Amino acid sequence: MQTLPITTEGFEKLQRELRHLKTVERPTIIKAISEAREHGDLSENAEYHAARERQSFIEGRINELEDVTARAEVIDISKMSGTSAKFGAQVTLMDEDTEVEVSYRIVGPMEADLRHGSISITSPLGRSLIGKHAGETIEVITPGGSKSYEIMDISFG
Repeated sequence: MQTLPITTEGFEKLQRELRHLKTVERPTIIKAISEAREHGDLSENAEYHAARERQSFIEGRINELEDVTARAEVIDISKMSGTSAKFGAQVTLMDEDTEVEVSYRIVGPMEADLRHGSISITSPLGRSLIGKHAGETIEVITPGGSKSYEIMDISFG
């Protein structure tokens, strides 16, 4: 069984979502299906079919979250340090073409969210950063072509 690296915060967030799905969403959808059944012919009952579709989504997400939390390798990034990029590092990069600086935290695949400044350790950029130091330049192949970044800073915590 392959473990999945995840931060303490990311693991807690997944556990909260799992609890919510099991204690709030699942009972709510079971009630909605029961009420829709009372409306008669199920073959033409849009409410029933929509509720069953929602139930399928919820159960699928519960299964996914149970699998991920069972395989999670929780890493407390507050105890990490060093000068090279690795899981948990906050890395500041400068795009060598535009000279725009961006900063990302390297996290596990289940908690990566580019809009919130976190990238997956398994992404092309994340993989390119591992083991590198401030001052180095990396080349990343993206869907839009090749990009070069200079690593400006690496920090933890």
